[in-house]
This record gives sequence, structure tokens and C-alpha cells, in this order.
Amino acid sequence: MTIMRNNIILLLLVALLAVFPLYLVKDSEFGGADGAAEEMITEINPEYEPWFSSFWEPPGGETESLLFALQAALGAGFIGYYVGYKRGQAKEKENKE
Repeated sequence: MTIMRNNIILLLLVALLAVFPLYLVKDSEFGGADGAAEEMITEINPEYEPWFSSFWEPPGGETESLLFALQAALGAGFIGYYVGYKRGQAKEKENKE
């Protein structure tokens, strides 16, 4: 049970490290693909109207980048866990036979 508790504490610390900069850095700027795409669309068709707008605007450009990296890390962690779990199941089944 200690290992599970330690893992939960570590996950909470990682989440805290990921969320804390959202409140710490307010006016950071970072140009990404969305901004470049918007500029290109405006050049091609100045009358273009977006279909919808965001319901939450991050406090700075780096925040969006941080959230994207966090999403990618969580996805990679989940896939790695699943592959390892299935591999462990296969080895356990192989050892029983």
C-alpha cells in the first residue's frame, strides 16, 4: 500500500508542477500553429468568420504550450502503462503454462 500512496503523491506533485506555472506566469507570449493558421486564413480570405471561439483563454501563450505538453505526456504515460500491463499479462500467462 505504501507504493500506491507514494505513486499518488508523486502524481499530485507532477500535476502541481504543471499547474503552478499557469498562475505564476501571466503575460508570456509564444506563437504556435494556431496563430500562424489564423494569419494565413486572414490573408487568403479577409471576410472569414470563425465557427466558434474558445470558452477559456489561457493567461499567456506559454500556458497553451504547457497544457499541450502535459496532455502529450499523460497520453504517452497511459499508452506506456497499457503496453507494459499487457506485456506483463502475457508473461504471466506464459509462466503458468
